[in-house]
Amino acid sequence: GVKGGSARKMASGVGVSDDCVTKFNEMKLGHTYKYLVMKISDNNEEIEVEHEGGADAKYEDFTALLPDDDGRYAIYDFEFETDDGGKRNKLVFVLWAPDSAKIKSKMLYTSSKADLKKMLVGIGAEIQGTDRSEVAYEEILDKCKQNTR
Repeated sequence: GVKGGSARKMASGVGVSDDCVTKFNEMKLGHTYKYLVMKISDNNEEIEVEHEGGADAKYEDFTALLPDDDGRYAIYDFEFETDDGGKRNKLVFVLWAPDSAKIKSKMLYTSSKADLKKMLVGIGAEIQGTDRSEVAYEEILDKCKQNTR
């Protein structure tokens, strides 16, 4: 592991790298990234940023990065129009835990989710996906609109 304890250890035993928190805050405050895809490191010690999408990235670019057989976390800076025509942005947290992933992977991703979410302040909606239809653009749009006051 990293000396100096940059990863904050969680109840599940998995830490969250400072990089995740830093990039999330840049995304929230400056809309620097369109999305962040995070994975649990190969040694299962910490959650790290695997991919980041620039401000002009497309939703399909993001979903293409979700593996068929392993879990991921992602944050997407979702821009949408409300029914009265107003523009909104919402940070959407995605737990990707496909049915085809190994049981251990699904358990780790599920059990570490709450700890990761605690570190990422300002999430507006959450989606859990076990297959691609559940992370379709329309699903997220519906979810964002539901939560709009």
